[in-house]
Amino acid sequence: MIPSVNLKPLHWHPYIAPVEVEDATPAQLDAMKVTPSNKKISEYVRTLAHDPDSYVARTVLFNAIMYVDGGLDRADRELGALGASIVNGCKYCAVVHARRHAQLAESDAVVSAIYFDRADVLGERDAAIYRFARRLSVTPSEASAEDMAALRAVGMNDQEIIDLIHAIAIFGWANRLMHVLGHADLNK
Repeated sequence: MIPSVNLKPLHWHPYIAPVEVEDATPAQLDAMKVTPSNKKISEYVRTLAHDPDSYVARTVLFNAIMYVDGGLDRADRELGALGASIVNGCKYCAVVHARRHAQLAESDAVVSAIYFDRADVLGERDAAIYRFARRLSVTPSEASAEDMAALRAVGMNDQEIIDLIHAIAIFGWANRLMHVLGHADLNK
């Protein structure tokens, strides 16, 4: 039996001083409204808000990929994001998306298997999604017709496969932004 993983939230520390909300320009304040969270505006969002136009473009695209209704199930999108974030070495995103997957799946069995390096015990669909997320993140140009066939073999249709590709690909970008703009740890 695989033990349950306990993933504590990490804190992200920016290398560039985030925009202070009280000092933000009207464009920066408008940009920060695009954030899907109902929580406070994070340091990460406030760091990206230095360039409000690119922040809005990035966030609208991110929201359309990760939070849209229909297509690939949200838990599967989170599993793709988790696989990409692990390959890309982004511990912050890996923890966030592992926790979201466990919440959406109402179980941490998949996440625990991954974190305890027991992906061999995953169900066929989860294993196919995780394997594809890792493969696409390591060398995108090596994704092949065989990869598409493996996803179809576990019941995914073309729309779901495209949704998965988008979720994995956006984390190539998101992880790199997180890395270059700051670092994460357990300290606050």
